[in-house]
Amino acid sequence: MSESEASDKEEGIHEEHAPISSSDYTDATDVVQVASEDTAGTDMDAESITPAAASRDNADDMDTGSTDVVAREEGINDGYDHNGPVAEDPTSIQDEPVTSPPPTTPATSPSQKSESIPPSPSSAQPPLPGKSGKGRGKQYIAIFLILLVIIVSSIAVMYQSFGGDIYPVGDKVAVIYIQGTMITGSVPGGLGYATSESITENIRKAARDDDVRAIVLRVNSGGGSPAAAEEIGRELQKVQDEGIPVVVSMGDVAASAAYHVSSTADVIMANPSTMTGSIGVIWTFRNMSAYYEEEGIDFHIAKSGEFKDMGGTWRGLTDEEREYADMVILDTYGMFVDHVAQGRNMTRSEVKDIADGRIYTGNAAKELGLVDEFGNLYDAIDRAAELGDIEGDPTVYYLNRPSISSLIFGADSSSSESFVEQFVHYFENNPFGKITA
Repeated sequence: MSESEASDKEEGIHEEHAPISSSDYTDATDVVQVASEDTAGTDMDAESITPAAASRDNADDMDTGSTDVVAREEGINDGYDHNGPVAEDPTSIQDEPVTSPPPTTPATSPSQKSESIPPSPSSAQPPLPGKSGKGRGKQYIAIFLILLVIIVSSIAVMYQSFGGDIYPVGDKVAVIYIQGTMITGSVPGGLGYATSESITENIRKAARDDDVRAIVLRVNSGGGSPAAAEEIGRELQKVQDEGIPVVVSMGDVAASAAYHVSSTADVIMANPSTMTGSIGVIWTFRNMSAYYEEEGIDFHIAKSGEFKDMGGTWRGLTDEEREYADMVILDTYGMFVDHVAQGRNMTRSEVKDIADGRIYTGNAAKELGLVDEFGNLYDAIDRAAELGDIEGDPTVYYLNRPSISSLIFGADSSSSESFVEQFVHYFENNPFGKITA
């Protein structure tokens, strides 16, 4: 083994040597001479000269003879250090078998690195994985598909929540929610109010569906407007006349006007702890005359009749107005009692005995005949399916079930409260007082 081969093994260098011709030696010599001349001719500041450049300049100034030139030529071609052992004659390399890995870029000595030509653009570092245009394109496609799925799913959910009929054909039990304070008018769902317009519309929609065999009313309301209860009750009587049974499922509370509606049903189901009853009517008036007097606020009232400003906050009621208010309340109360007596198959006297405005638990209401059975919503659905002669499991048809649309409109914030006030101002701030049942 030659000295050059031993040096290669010690330094961990494995290279493949191609045959070298005499023309290669000539070209290498020319490259070294040109680089030396360019370096010597450059006018550089002393501070900008690197140690490698200074070493090179010193080497150029020295008269080293032909041996140094040969060593430099061999360093360029075979990567040996100039100060190391001199390589064997290049022609002898051609006779040795080639067993090393594929050719690599020849190594150079520190002095030769400053003389090397900068790498071409083709040798620049390749792009990092995942950063190429193709990778970004795949990411964009994935994001687009995810967004598409979310949009389609949202549309489907909102379509269902706003009354879209996406249920399969078959015998159905329609479920309609009465949730919140009952009023007439139109208010978006999920804002704490149950409007007679929305509820009666859903009752009529269920009646028009030939596959609906029964209706379940899911009630969670403390009451509200007697007029709203009457509108809903009248629509329920129409569907009952068409042979569609109605079952009420009481949740936490179904009192006052909410019980007014419930008494129309064929079967009333509640929980033992449900708050119900409160059969009665109330009319409230606000007297703020002391506040106005303290603040120095005066009113001039021009009216066409004695009772025209009844309920105004600038004064209290007169004796005649109090008497008239009692008469209005008794009239409304009488209609309430009659409706309950008719719906529950009770006498008027029996209803009046328990209709003093008090709340009853579901357990007490069952004993008094105001509730028929105990059970939850799904028990009520099964009971409705039985009354509707549905064999097997019915298709449950939710018409106005609170869902994503209710959450969007009914967020608990000051802005949503202001939004609601615009719809219910006529009821909550009635200048003649607020009659509720």
